[in-house]
Amino acid sequence: MLKQVFIFLIFIIGTCYINAQKSAEDPPEVTQLHIRGNKRLKTSFIRLISHTKSGVKLDSTKIKEDIIRLKRLPAVAHAYSQVFYSHDNKYNVFFYIEERFTINPQLSLYTTNDDEFAFRTGLYDFNSLGRNITFGGFYQRDIFNSYGINFKAPFVFNNKIGIALNFQDLTTQEPVFLNNGSSEYRYNNTSYEILGLYSFNFNHRIELGFTFFNEDYQFLFGATDPNIPQDFNLDKILYKGVYEYDNLDYYFQYVKGFKSTLNVQYVTVSPNQDQGDTLPNFFIFWNDFLYFNRFGERGNWASRLRVGLASNPNSPFAPFSVDNNLNVRGVGNTIDRGTGVILLNTEYRHTFYETDSIILQSNGFVDAGTWRNPGGGFSDFGDNQNVRVYPGVGIRFIHKKIFNATFRIDYGVGITRDATNGIVFGVGQYF
Repeated sequence: MLKQVFIFLIFIIGTCYINAQKSAEDPPEVTQLHIRGNKRLKTSFIRLISHTKSGVKLDSTKIKEDIIRLKRLPAVAHAYSQVFYSHDNKYNVFFYIEERFTINPQLSLYTTNDDEFAFRTGLYDFNSLGRNITFGGFYQRDIFNSYGINFKAPFVFNNKIGIALNFQDLTTQEPVFLNNGSSEYRYNNTSYEILGLYSFNFNHRIELGFTFFNEDYQFLFGATDPNIPQDFNLDKILYKGVYEYDNLDYYFQYVKGFKSTLNVQYVTVSPNQDQGDTLPNFFIFWNDFLYFNRFGERGNWASRLRVGLASNPNSPFAPFSVDNNLNVRGVGNTIDRGTGVILLNTEYRHTFYETDSIILQSNGFVDAGTWRNPGGGFSDFGDNQNVRVYPGVGIRFIHKKIFNATFRIDYGVGITRDATNGIVFGVGQYF
């Protein structure tokens, strides 16, 4: 009897040991991915872009990346995960989604103390068909009328391949700076753009494509130069490449991390056109470096550094502009142009009031930039005539449940040569 009991115990111990060894050798596995809380955002789309799937190895790093990727989507205000044991070294993974409303208007208003006024308004759905597709259009009034239509689907077949299509008919009054003074031109740009999008992995993605566009310049008034045509019309092709490294993490209105975006373009003028000496083929690139850091529970420091260069003919139609609504708050609407740019925007955002839906942020900023003159040298970056520094303050009204529902008001005051001051209104953070 004792012998039989001993053999039975040996059998039980051996079986437990073998099973333990097997469990130790076999990695934990995901039994099923459960999605909770999403309404308009399709469950099938969340599964498409997630690395966490039924039957794959349970990987906490991949789960964390999936959650951050979800929080980057316009439709997601917040997301988090939980893991529960199922059986036989298998686990259930739950993704919990807090959605945002993604059909929202766009509005930008800008003015200076010279009583200039312009605005852009539009309507976009950033989650069309529940699949993170952006579709919409805009209307702009900046002395003249302009409009555009945009379509972007970052994930078409999987979490790597996407496409973007854009059309715009943009007309503005542009200053042209000549040796004997300045003049004003009516500038029209009609363009058709197609881009292919590809994500290598969680952090790295590219965009490649081209734009067919027509530029039409018509002289309005001001100084003239016999070497500068007063009216000309050119068809062009723009070849475009974008490389993006994204390591940002979002928690509602707060952001932390680093992001770098390199934009490279080469523009050719269609053959058999009289392009003169003003608009030859040219190359242009710029890189935006973004850095965000949290301070305590309510503070967020945000910075953008832009470095850019272009082909450097001595032409008044330079590609980089100094503009109120783009880079230096308070400076005015397109007050100068250059073939190179070094720009720094830095600001501290502080949340001083918050509910489940509404957020109020104060904002203190410094915008500083310098430009290389057309045909000039790198020493232009240090010329005090080209350097502009504009500190200022602002306020943000944010709705948590609506994507990009950040209404901003900023007031910038120049402290460098020939400075102005002005108010900038807009939707969305300045950068």
